[in-house]
Amino acid sequence: MSWITWALILTGVGLNAAAQLLLKVATRPLAHFSQFSADTLGNAVMILFRSLPFWAGMICYGASVCVWLGALSKAPVSTAYPMLSLGYVVVATVSVLWLGESMGPAKVLGIALICAGVFLVSRSSG
Repeated sequence: MSWITWALILTGVGLNAAAQLLLKVATRPLAHFSQFSADTLGNAVMILFRSLPFWAGMICYGASVCVWLGALSKAPVSTAYPMLSLGYVVVATVSVLWLGESMGPAKVLGIALICAGVFLVSRSSG
């Protein structure tokens, strides 16, 4: 695959991961809702619609779809799709560094296995 194809794949993965992280930040003010009801749903929607991280996350999602379409037009889906797994690695790492979440040995091992699998897929010829 060409460098532009790899750039499209990795940009799509990065934008998708950024969207996840931004939406997580946007939902932090919703943590105090203890029940799900029509009232809390309305309040939650209003909180999200006034949230810059929510809108930034939605823009990242839209952009990731556009970039991903470009990637799929150039790469075999059997190669491109497994690369989305790199999003797990990015999100897990950034959630520890930026959001203060924890990562135990099982998560680290799982991420290492994902990386090994992505490497094998990217190196396979058919």
